[in-house]
Amino acid sequence: MASTEQLRAETGRLSRLLVYSADDTKAHFASAIQSLGLSVPAARALLQIVTPIPMRELAGNLAYDPSYLTGLADELEQAGLLVRVAGTDRRVKLLQLTEAGEEMRTNIGKAVGVGEPLSERLDAADRAELLRILEKLRGN
Repeated sequence: MASTEQLRAETGRLSRLLVYSADDTKAHFASAIQSLGLSVPAARALLQIVTPIPMRELAGNLAYDPSYLTGLADELEQAGLLVRVAGTDRRVKLLQLTEAGEEMRTNIGKAVGVGEPLSERLDAADRAELLRILEKLRGN
């Protein structure tokens, strides 16, 4: 059985490695999309819009304040990457990618996939195990 001090040291090391790994992944993402002329929040939003989605739901998925997402949606709409469409409830606006938005989402995926730390450093079995562990850690 590990002592309290050993457990604290191990937990500290794991926490640091998780943070460093997340920082590496975030830095790679930011660098990969830089050539596409998008901000990180805009690219993250485009990747989340697969089917028309309510603005509030997208804000929740991305952990963005709904008022921030409104400005981001304005920016993406002005760039021709998405449109606002009425949902079944007229009070709810859905965000839907345009053809240019679909193309941009594909380009983001291609750019981010090159040299991505998770796929470059881990094989399929490692990724599956990491996914299992992270889901357990998150309580999923």
